[in-house]
Amino acid sequence: MIEFKLPELGENIEQGDLVRLMVAPGATVSAGQSVMELETDKAVVEVPSSVSGTVQEIRVKEGDKIKVGQVIFTVDGAGPQSAEPSTRAAAVASAPVAPDPPAIPQASRTTAPASAPIAPSTPASGPSEFKLPELGENISQGDLVRLMIAPGAKVSEGQPVMELETDKAVVEVPSSVSGIVKEVKVKEGEKIKVGQVIFTLEGGAPVQPDPARGRNAPVEHVSGQTGARLAFQAAIRAEGKTEEQALPPDQPKFAAPVFSMPVQLGKVAGTEHRQPIPAAPHVRRLAREVGVDIYEVKGTGPGGRISEDDVKAYAKSLLQAASAAAQAPPRAGHFAQPQLPDFAKWGKVERVSIRGVRRKTAEHLAEAWNTIPHVTQHDRADITELEQLRARFAPKAEEAGGKMTVTAIALKVCAAALKVFPQFNASIDLDKEEIVYKQYIHIGVAADTDRGLLVPVIRDVDKKNIVELAVELSQLSKKARDKKLTPEEMQGGTFTITNLGGIGGIGFTPIVNFPEVAILGLSRSRMEPEWVQHKGGGKFEPRLILPLSLSYDHRLIDGADAARFLRWIAEAFEQPFLLSVQG
Repeated sequence: MIEFKLPELGENIEQGDLVRLMVAPGATVSAGQSVMELETDKAVVEVPSSVSGTVQEIRVKEGDKIKVGQVIFTVDGAGPQSAEPSTRAAAVASAPVAPDPPAIPQASRTTAPASAPIAPSTPASGPSEFKLPELGENISQGDLVRLMIAPGAKVSEGQPVMELETDKAVVEVPSSVSGIVKEVKVKEGEKIKVGQVIFTLEGGAPVQPDPARGRNAPVEHVSGQTGARLAFQAAIRAEGKTEEQALPPDQPKFAAPVFSMPVQLGKVAGTEHRQPIPAAPHVRRLAREVGVDIYEVKGTGPGGRISEDDVKAYAKSLLQAASAAAQAPPRAGHFAQPQLPDFAKWGKVERVSIRGVRRKTAEHLAEAWNTIPHVTQHDRADITELEQLRARFAPKAEEAGGKMTVTAIALKVCAAALKVFPQFNASIDLDKEEIVYKQYIHIGVAADTDRGLLVPVIRDVDKKNIVELAVELSQLSKKARDKKLTPEEMQGGTFTITNLGGIGGIGFTPIVNFPEVAILGLSRSRMEPEWVQHKGGGKFEPRLILPLSLSYDHRLIDGADAARFLRWIAEAFEQPFLLSVQG
């Protein structure tokens, strides 16, 4: 009985999630055959077997988290293969073989670059040439973004020597030769074609395969079918043959190695367990081949099933985002931007340093805008009856030392809504892939001051009545204007309200106050003609209408939930009695 254990998958990769098993008890397995799909924190890879025989017992199941060295299955038959090059060539030639796989960005490799050519185009006795290798299907050229070498520099095999921008991504291209750079034949900004000479070297030679190494050595340390392909290439080179000579004319080809490395900012899929998703094997394979994390794709089929069109649409959106990011200037800090012109040549200018609150506000809002996918929902509330109640109870609030404002009432309304819709009183922890639901309701209220925007936080809003909220809001607003707010009084908010009604406007798009997930904007209320239905019919009547704007984090909140949440708030404004019944 022979055990097949999970091999080393790359530097700092100790475990992964088992996405798919390709074997079952009783199946015949040969060395180099792909037996499982494993998702690590860098890629989804096919893991080949290092043993041959008949599968007896499988000791894992799909969805398990598997560690390097853990037993996957046992076989009753031949042991691990370790043959001389000639034997390996005969064994591998009977397996399907693929054209050279595309070059893979360094961040998504599990080992030394497997897709670069193994041998240079010139013999080791003279200067070696490094030519641009195949980069992938239908990719024949690219723009040279950056050269990482210069004449006289020492280069080793696998070392990145250039950054090349293709129509799909910007990739680092590794060297396939070692030595001292003699002459660089290209320059940055040039369009380079596959097969074009990039530089020449002297004092070095191509790295030759080690005939003493068994076939399992490269297979165990290189992802999926790439390892089998490298073993095959090494074997036929040792015999002085080409791939065409070693393969029968009608021999099918290997599928290209599959990797999943989304071209986007943010966290790549980790090793935490994920629930199965509805997608056919060929759709999963397409996602891996184009570099898409299929767990991020939204399915449009029945039950959320993911189709090829869904994958292609998502990949297109990633490429567009990557293209926009590539065209943007590098962010050295929060205020990095394209070079400004000399404004002084057109007239007198004055420069004032960005300091204090304004600088902090700019940094925080830029971070929130760049982090959160914002969506804004708008609605209107008829507050005619509410305004009558507000005027009626305003003296009571004034006696207590506050003002009965629409914002004070909105605090109570929002606290009640957050109890009904707890996802709006939450935060997203992407590092742990968790949603943090807060069991308290602390609401921030944006205050316009001469120093910039400040957001004092009123705590336990749900436990206070409207008069108490009006008093506390008045006190905090005064402290904000008098520059006496402490940092503690502006922390811990779970939701934010911003009211521009005192200035004007009919609606706006407030920016979510990270790490919160939603913010409510209030604009100026105004009298408008509204159709009011009566028992005997209906007629237009003048009604006081309050515009509402809700911005939210679309990663957590869907549009339908946002519409329900905002409608609930509008109805609470329109029917204040709802607060005593539901809130």
